[in-house]
Amino acid sequence: VQLQASGGGLVQTGGSLRLSCLASGLTFDDHSAGWFRQAPGKDRELVAVTNWDGTYRKYEKMAEGRFTISRDNSRNTVILEMHSLNPDDTAVYYCAMDKSAAVYDSIWYQKRVDYWGQGTQVTVSS
Repeated sequence: VQLQASGGGLVQTGGSLRLSCLASGLTFDDHSAGWFRQAPGKDRELVAVTNWDGTYRKYEKMAEGRFTISRDNSRNTVILEMHSLNPDDTAVYYCAMDKSAAVYDSIWYQKRVDYWGQGTQVTVSS
């Protein structure tokens, strides 16, 4: 299984980025999918997660109203659109997938997902 994240970069405060995660080696629409991030010196934290068909989406408070998670099962891709970025959003962003089609908090909040991507750096300048 491979999860290839892309779309990170350097952006100014208030800007936007669109992260993509292309999955291979698994039955994509059998899995829930999400994004985590890890800032320097901090624990990895959940940002957003969605179920197998995208009908259920959950966001952490820092992402609500600014970020949107979506998925295209025909293209094995999970997307995180981020708007109104600020320096606190600076982190390495990781996509992840789990064999559970539904979203279980016990899996996602405890970071017990089955597959991790390699991460993509997002840097927001002030």
